Formats: sequence, structure tokens, C-alpha cells
Amino acid sequence: MSNPLGFGWKIHGDGRTIRPGTVVAPDERLNWLQTTGVGVQHVMAMFGATVLVPALTGFPATTTLLFSGIGTLLFLMVTGGRVPSYLGSSFAFLAPVGAATATHGMSGALGGILAAGVALFAVGAIVQKSGVGWIHALMPPVVMGTIVALIGLNLASATASAMHQVPLTTFATVAAVVVSAVLFKGMLGRLSILVGIVVGYLVALAQGQVDFSKVSEAGWLGAPAFTSPTFHADVLPLFLPVVFVLIAENIGHVKTVALMTGRDLDHVNGRALMADGAATILAGAGGGSGTTTYAENIGVMASSRVYSTAAYWVAGGAAILLAFFPKVGAVINTIPMGVSGGAGIVLYGMIGIMGARLWVQNKVDFSNPINLMTAGSGLIVAIALIEPLDFGGLQFGGIAMGTALTLAVFHLMRVIARARGTEPTDAPEDEGAAPSKLG
Repeated sequence: MSNPLGFGWKIHGDGRTIRPGTVVAPDERLNWLQTTGVGVQHVMAMFGATVLVPALTGFPATTTLLFSGIGTLLFLMVTGGRVPSYLGSSFAFLAPVGAATATHGMSGALGGILAAGVALFAVGAIVQKSGVGWIHALMPPVVMGTIVALIGLNLASATASAMHQVPLTTFATVAAVVVSAVLFKGMLGRLSILVGIVVGYLVALAQGQVDFSKVSEAGWLGAPAFTSPTFHADVLPLFLPVVFVLIAENIGHVKTVALMTGRDLDHVNGRALMADGAATILAGAGGGSGTTTYAENIGVMASSRVYSTAAYWVAGGAAILLAFFPKVGAVINTIPMGVSGGAGIVLYGMIGIMGARLWVQNKVDFSNPINLMTAGSGLIVAIALIEPLDFGGLQFGGIAMGTALTLAVFHLMRVIARARGTEPTDAPEDEGAAPSKLG
């Protein structure tokens, strides 16, 4: 790169074709017409999942789009153009945002998002200085897999109302998502969530479940709605587990990109974490959803063989432009309960299974009672605690309590077992977490 911000891309070959056996590297690009085309594909890949988060939480969709676009450009600058990535809405924030909104409104939830961003940025600064070894020691695969899984399983109850009240719409959406994921090839197959939402929306429309009154009231052009955060002591513990998930997803994303491009990117791990932390801070300060690196866009890179960060500049810019069309946000806000509930069944389930995938990938030995009790106790607490526990005026939900118990059980049992020589305690070598397909 010709400067630390990552501009000055070299032309790959003749700028029109990709040579056999090669890829367009992060510091290369095709001609601007083709680069723009790939950038538009990235917008399509991130759109369904990114706008579903504000649809589920009640946040303004256009504000979320704005901060995802800004966050993406910030990520590219902080990482010096070395890591191609789109920062979309993280589903790990759904449960704490829902709990915080119920008690302190949207502004209270934004305070939690901002605090999570600060924590992630601080972790990134430490990683940039000392590496990621201490993270793997604190959160070995059994711990990280459990934390990811319990977030998805804790969210399961949020889909119950949709299943009871509008079952046809809910399960039509589920069917459309799962069928389109295997029915279509290429880009359309990777957009199965978006396809499912469209199909479910049409089913809801046929049943008169869609209210268009706000769409006609919305203008064609206008600035997104901004909201300031407020801070509450009982909200902050809700967001701590999210930080752990964001750490795993960012490190996994960097590792995946390094493997796909054949480049050593270990030295960029800290910068990637700091960049996502900064993007989440901005989102929390203005009314957007917390961000994370998006594996949906890795699929676009794998199919196109274009890893150019120039395409992500196009995608980020396009998301920012979309944010200034209020009708886009108004249409997104008409998504009815059955559609969001149906999408949630698939998404929350996938988050839960993502945790199990981390166990499988890292060969977690569940014949070891330390691993068995760590995972079992954390999951049960997260599933059982639908209503938060109150400790001295502070409320702790299932995700916060499950995460705390997971960490405490693993490290307490391991320390005692090592001291007493009663159990093999060497955790399998951490091979790194693969990035989430959900963000």
C-alpha cells in the first residue's frame, strides 16, 4: 500500500480478468466498473442480516445502515487496508439490547453498546501489544463455544409469541430460509435469510399483517434519526458476554482472510479488534446497532476471488448513501412479527449451533468433567433464566449469569484439579474460532 490508510491499490493483471490460480489481493483491484460491481454484491450480502437486527430491536434501520457503512470505512483505515471486511450488525447484541430497552429504553441500550465497544477497543489495544495468547488462555474452546451457544439458546424464547400468534407466517419464513439455502446456487443461496424474509413478508401481506401507514408518511430523502446513549449500572453486565463473542469473531475473521489470501495477518489482530470497538462506540453514541465482521461477505470474496479492500470502500459508501433514504427504513420497519420471529428461529438456532461447532472444530474432550460441567452449567443457567436475577439492585440476565458461571466453573475446577493432580486439565490447542455466518 502506498499509505497507512490502505489507498493506492495496484491493478491486478489487465484490470479486467483474474489470472488462473490467483486472487485479487487486498492491495490490488480490478477496473473501477468491476470493483463497483463486487462492492454492490457485498451490500447485498450484508443487507438482510444487518437490517434484521434493527427490525428485531426497534432501532432505526437507516441509522444502523449509516453506522455500519461508517464502521466499515473506519475498519479499513485502522487496519491499513490489510483486512477486507464489512462491519454489519451483530446478532450477539440482540438479547442485551432487548433487556436494556425494556428497562431503560433505547438510550439505555445504546449506553451498553457503547460500553461494549470501549471494552473491545481496550482488548484490541492489549492484543496489539501482547498478542492473542492470553485470550486463548482465558477463553479456551470449551468456554468460548459455551458462551456463543448460550447466547443463541437464551434468545429462543423470543420466538414463542410469533409461533403462537401467527404460525403460518412464522413457519413459512423458516421454510423459505432453509429451502433457499440449498435450492439456489451462488449469491442467491448465500442470501437465504433475505430470501426468507421476502417470502415471509409476502405471506404476511396476503394475510393483512403488514401496516404501510408509516411508509407513506416517510420522505424520500432525509437524515437518519440519532439518539444519545444513557448509562445505567445494571445494564453494563448484560453486554459483557457480547465482548467475548466479538473477540472470537474478529480473530476468526482475520485468520480466515489470512488463509484465503496466503498472507500472515497475525500482527493485525489487535488493529481489527480496535477498529470494531471504535465502530461499535460510534454506533452506540448515535443510535446504531453494535457491529462485527461479516462472514456473509467472505462468501462473496470466495466466489469472486476478489479480496480487494477497494470493493469494501464501495460497499461502505453505498450503505451510507442508503441511510439517507427514509423510505428504506420505513419499509424495513413494516416487517411483521411473524417474519422476524421466523427468521429468529433460524438465526438464534444457528448461533447456538455455532458454539457447538467451536467445540467440534477444536476437539473439545467432553469425557473430561471440567469441560462437561463448564458447558452444562453455563447453558442451563442461560436457558432457565428468562427473568433476570436481582443482586443489590443490579439485574443479571441469563446470558450474563451463564457467561460468568462458565468462566468461573472452568477456571476454578482447573486450578483445583491442577493443584490436586486429580484430572487431566490440558485444554486442546485453540485452533481459532471461525467467523460467524450471522455476524
